[in-house]
Amino acid sequence: MVQSRTAQSLPWRSAASIPVRPAADSQPGRDTATGRIPTTSPSPSVPGGFRPSAFVGEVVPFAITAFREGHDKIGVQVRLTSPSGEKSLHRLRLLDGGMDRWSAEVALLEQGQWRYRFEAFSDEFATWRHAADLKIVAGVDTALMREMGARLFDRAATERTRPDAERETLSAAARRLRDDTVDDSLAHAIVIDEDIAAMFWRRPLTTLMTRGESHRLLVERERAGVGAWYEFFPRSEGATRLPDGSIRSGTFTTAAERLPAVAAMGFDVLYLPPIHPIGRTNRKGPNNTLDAGAVDPGSPWAIGSAEGGHDAIHPDLGTLADFRSFVSAARDEGIEIALDLALQASPDHPWVAEHPEWFTTLPDGSIAYAENPPKKYQDIYPINFDNDPAGLRAEVLRIVRHWIAQGVRIFRVDNPHTKPLQFWEWLIATVNAEDPDVVFLAEAFTRPAPLQGLAKAGFQQSYTYFTWRNEKAELEEFLDGLAHETADFLRPNLFVNTPDILTEYLQFGGRPAYAIRAAIAATAAPVYGVYAGYEHYENVARPGSEENIDNEKYEYKIRDWQGAIDGGDSLAPFLTRLNEIRRAHPALRQLRNFSTHWSDDDAVLVYSKHLDAAVSPSGVADTIIVVVNVDPHSVRETTVHLDTRIWGVDPGAEFDVEDLVSGARWTWTDHNYVRLDAFTEPVHILHVKEA
Repeated sequence: MVQSRTAQSLPWRSAASIPVRPAADSQPGRDTATGRIPTTSPSPSVPGGFRPSAFVGEVVPFAITAFREGHDKIGVQVRLTSPSGEKSLHRLRLLDGGMDRWSAEVALLEQGQWRYRFEAFSDEFATWRHAADLKIVAGVDTALMREMGARLFDRAATERTRPDAERETLSAAARRLRDDTVDDSLAHAIVIDEDIAAMFWRRPLTTLMTRGESHRLLVERERAGVGAWYEFFPRSEGATRLPDGSIRSGTFTTAAERLPAVAAMGFDVLYLPPIHPIGRTNRKGPNNTLDAGAVDPGSPWAIGSAEGGHDAIHPDLGTLADFRSFVSAARDEGIEIALDLALQASPDHPWVAEHPEWFTTLPDGSIAYAENPPKKYQDIYPINFDNDPAGLRAEVLRIVRHWIAQGVRIFRVDNPHTKPLQFWEWLIATVNAEDPDVVFLAEAFTRPAPLQGLAKAGFQQSYTYFTWRNEKAELEEFLDGLAHETADFLRPNLFVNTPDILTEYLQFGGRPAYAIRAAIAATAAPVYGVYAGYEHYENVARPGSEENIDNEKYEYKIRDWQGAIDGGDSLAPFLTRLNEIRRAHPALRQLRNFSTHWSDDDAVLVYSKHLDAAVSPSGVADTIIVVVNVDPHSVRETTVHLDTRIWGVDPGAEFDVEDLVSGARWTWTDHNYVRLDAFTEPVHILHVKEA
């Protein structure tokens, strides 16, 4: 039998017997998890305890949820400390929507580690102003309201931190509120005076101050978050066909001849696939076949041969001195070199003989080669990071330091999601502690969790699913998510194509598809890229594959760059114009300012990028509206609907726009007719002109 104890069977306890903390020991706000003014959900922040990041010049929204009991007003501010120790204080505004969310945008202009702390307080002026505005107009408690205001103004006028003119204005306002000869209508004018309100906004009267925890924010150099990327294979640039039909490889010297054209198109970064010796064992032939001929160059990602490994230059390309000259020539053109970091090896790599423990050995004694079903890479051995993690860490760090010494500050990392996340967190932190300017781009075409995990762990940029987001609805959701859900830690690099990615949209969309995708990539995010051949609309796929026929990964490509331009069948002029627009308009060099608008057509995508004058480097507001027909096979006519309040224009009011592609000018309102012919004019990139 189980005996239960009821309330009646429990021993009675008097209130005096219940332990209570003595009042003298109680310190409000220090003995509870909640401060006097509750605050939650600070931003920027990153789940998992990782540090949020930004780039120099980025406009960062600092936001927090804050509220208090009753009807008294509160104020919220964020206190920033720059890497050099400079301190600044910024008031937050209450956002619409009734969610008690406060926010302020701040442009961060100094590279390094920032700290920020939110502070919430009882805003006495705002509380009085709200009550006085209602009561004085209604004739309720007017004398009381006037005296309460006068006392607030007296207090504020005694503050030595206020300018003398401001103190005089507040003292005069206090006297008028107390003056019986000043009627209530004139007293009410003081209540609603915006100049006086601005004085209290800048220097509020605060009580019940609640200070949150200190947070860290890493601000990295501008190129970590802004740039136009171009990819080419140096072995193809300057490659020549010999009389016997074979092809002689290009070199760093011949590839340097292409640099002025890349710079003229406005690209900031040139990404090179691996430049190291290529293995002979299981070398791939054209189109990833297993029967490579004697003159087939093989895949650059099959790294390593008797000539060396990850720290060596392929002999066909030249010497290490030639590479340094190439980097220098690029720098002279205003271009940075991004080098591929592919942690894998061909069967001929020196690592295989010297460190077999760095690979996975199968039961039959063979080493496992790489696979990405249905693709097989018999020419590549993946690295096993578990047998000798310390040895691999030391070797990879040595390699990265080696290329940094040659002038490289950007690394595009191949398949980082196939390596341990903690390895990348360690490597990037170690390298950036030595050289904060080094940037790592994650080629992470993988599931959302590992893709975002790599960004949280320190990767400054990431490839995304952009290449597979082609319809209006999915683009709206995808681009809005990049701008507002993951922007505290993930910077997307919107590559439009790669040697491995030739989407059906590009295969069958013709020239319009190439122009449409480039326009969206170049305007929706501050970092985007193209792989060489995009200008020529190379759109023939290998059957059953999503990559180009005669893939450049396995053979040389000899392209007639100038001939295509002279013949008028090149996208280079359009790419050049896109990059000119990006450089001229700071709104396009921001990520978080993306706003989706509406159209009556399910193929017409509409979005804007606005930069407020208060945070613009030039002090001038900048607004871009993009209207694009995402159907490359049609002409679309529709009405677009804009929330013009985003850039300070009242609904229904007229404003002037200029199409930065065609040069056309129109007067628009918040509802506008558009006609977009995918074949001749697939996109409007509109600059809102200052009134």
